[in-house]
Amino acid sequence: MHLMYTLDNQGKRVYTLKKVQGAEVTKSAHPARFSPDDKYSRHRVTLKKRYGLLITQQSTLYHRLQPTPLSQNSN
Repeated sequence: MHLMYTLDNQGKRVYTLKKVQGAEVTKSAHPARFSPDDKYSRHRVTLKKRYGLLITQQSTLYHRLQPTPLSQNSN
C-alpha cells in the first residue's frame, strides 16, 4: 500500500490508500526516485570516470563478490 492522492474542487490534495477513488485514478504522493528526464546523468558519469569512482574501476569489487571459503572462516 502506498499513499495516493486526488485533487478536490479547490485544488487541495485529498490523501487515500486506494488506487481508484470514485471514477478518478489517484496519483502517487511519493516523489519518483529516478527521472528519465535527468539532464545531468552524463556529467555525473564523466566525473565519476575521471576520479575513478565507477564500480567498474574499483579493484576491490572482485574480492567483495567472491565468497570466502569455509576453511578460512573457522580460524
